[in-house]
Amino acid sequence: MKSGAQAEQTAACFLQQQGLRLVQSNYRCRFGEIDLILKDGDILVFAEVRMRSNKDFGGAAASIDARKQSKLILTAQHYLSSLPRTPPCRFDAVLMATAEGQDGIEWVKNAFEL
Repeated sequence: MKSGAQAEQTAACFLQQQGLRLVQSNYRCRFGEIDLILKDGDILVFAEVRMRSNKDFGGAAASIDARKQSKLILTAQHYLSSLPRTPPCRFDAVLMATAEGQDGIEWVKNAFEL
């Protein structure tokens, strides 16, 4: 399995262990891709999974720059347009140094705003 897919699977398992329910993986549209879509109670969570073993240039968190955030927001809006009503939602980031998360997983709730 490729490391990116492994990281997403590890993140999905981690978030489910925290009580979230997986709705969809790898939602794609013309604007981009959202790694994981989950439910946290009544809140719809769009989760971006980032793995960076090298901490130079800010590591995994810094890789979710303004351009990436903009693409995620457009993709989320596309997904939301298919729903009968718009639920409360947020963007989370799941950051790890390895695909298996051996060095720990950092879960950032509300990583940025819609």
